[in-house]
Amino acid sequence: MSLSIAALDVAIHKIPVLRGVSLEVPDATMVGLIGRNGAGKTTLIRSIMGLLPAEAGAISLDGADLMALPGHKRAGLGISYMPEDRRLIPALTVEENILMPAWANGIKDAAPRLEWIYEIMPEVAVFRDRRALQLSGGQQKLVALARALMPGRRLLLLDEPFEGVAPVLSRRLTEVIAKLRTEGLSVILSESDDTHSADLVDRAYRIERGVVTAG
Repeated sequence: MSLSIAALDVAIHKIPVLRGVSLEVPDATMVGLIGRNGAGKTTLIRSIMGLLPAEAGAISLDGADLMALPGHKRAGLGISYMPEDRRLIPALTVEENILMPAWANGIKDAAPRLEWIYEIMPEVAVFRDRRALQLSGGQQKLVALARALMPGRRLLLLDEPFEGVAPVLSRRLTEVIAKLRTEGLSVILSESDDTHSADLVDRAYRIERGVVTAG
């Protein structure tokens, strides 16, 4: 699997945000996207996911044109997004939050997929019956990652996964994300600096004012 982005331009409310972005994510590769707040990291990730339209350029997965597909169809290709602010549904249990993408996308093997997720993150299985609002911020990050893993079988887009997380849970998140490489997943991991990602990623790109350069 290879994700390819070429000369991508994205504007929000007619204000240019991304300018001529090009990058590659080869099969089973972890790529860092490093840039300060407001540099365009989230905009790029949301554009890959189909949540923001592009003005120009191309996004392809294994040569297939992703820009020809609406966002909800991209999830069906095994692409998944973990937003920085988690976006869990507070009133639902942890397990219900994890299963939401399965219900939305008609994932037929949700039960064995859920057990695989619990094997990778056994601490999440421990509080599977608790409501999301009862969790700490770090625990919610783990659940958001677990939810992303339900449909994310090919490409994971992790937006600031370590932001606002206590050191002990940051280390745990690092362990889990490192394991994903051995599972054959491709990952884009965004950070404001490479404090956590330096030892995780195979390659890094820098983004500043919507322009991406090789790290």
